[in-house]
Amino acid sequence: MAQQVAVPPKERYIPNGLKFAFGGLAGMAATCVVQPLDLIKTRMQLSGGGRTSFAVAGEIIAREGFFSLYTGLSAGLLRQATYTTTRLGIYNLLFDSYRERNEGAAPGFAVKMFLGITAGSVGAFVGTPAEVALIRMTADGRLPKEQRRNYKNVMDALIRIVREEGVLKLWRGAMPTVGRAMVVNAAQLSTYSQAREMFVGYVPDGITLHFCASMVSGLVTTIASMPVDIIKTRIQNAAKGQSQLTVVTSLLKNEGVFSLWKGFLPYYARLGPHTVLTFIFLEQMNSAYFKYT
Repeated sequence: MAQQVAVPPKERYIPNGLKFAFGGLAGMAATCVVQPLDLIKTRMQLSGGGRTSFAVAGEIIAREGFFSLYTGLSAGLLRQATYTTTRLGIYNLLFDSYRERNEGAAPGFAVKMFLGITAGSVGAFVGTPAEVALIRMTADGRLPKEQRRNYKNVMDALIRIVREEGVLKLWRGAMPTVGRAMVVNAAQLSTYSQAREMFVGYVPDGITLHFCASMVSGLVTTIASMPVDIIKTRIQNAAKGQSQLTVVTSLLKNEGVFSLWKGFLPYYARLGPHTVLTFIFLEQMNSAYFKYT
């Protein structure tokens, strides 16, 4: 009688729809924690002075009140619901698709970077309208009262931009936004996956592993993406009729090349925890799915 060979269980994958949902929910949960840091980062990028992040935060609280640190939260959540849902969903979809076609083998670092660039560029284009609203809402408090836009919430911002400036203005700065996203996701998603693989065996699996991999990912991403992020912020907050080229040349001429890394501390303080929290929330949702289904 022939001996039966045990067939190894087929590797399980999360359904594609849930990959997108988990990505968006993880990003939205992280944004609720780090929104004040995002506002401080935006104000520093728009300011021409050399003030510290603590000075900027103190000024915001003194002039506008403590809860003004959460100005633009609705836009931040919409951005995560569009941008992060799309980028993490597409990245995980492509990642799992690669493994299925290659007998479970994980993609190499170069392939991970390519997957990150692809996912980030698509997600950024989808999320640009929310990004424009977020920049304007977080920047409004630094303007004189008579020049403020005073958007009530993200929907009010989007409707007024369309009505007052035209629908295409929702994609103002789309090219630098997509460029930033390509850099961010090439660095963030690929370095997170790579660092996670490198730390396995040295760091206990679970939240500790996710935290260590996320901090490495956040640092690399901050260094690589800050210049395009500052250019994107200046373009999206520029006055009506000001060309993108004028905004960039004026920035470099008046403030110098190193102004492209202005606000490094709040940027990393925001991106680091946001990266950590996003991946921790995402990994916990993934674990819960495999545990309870």
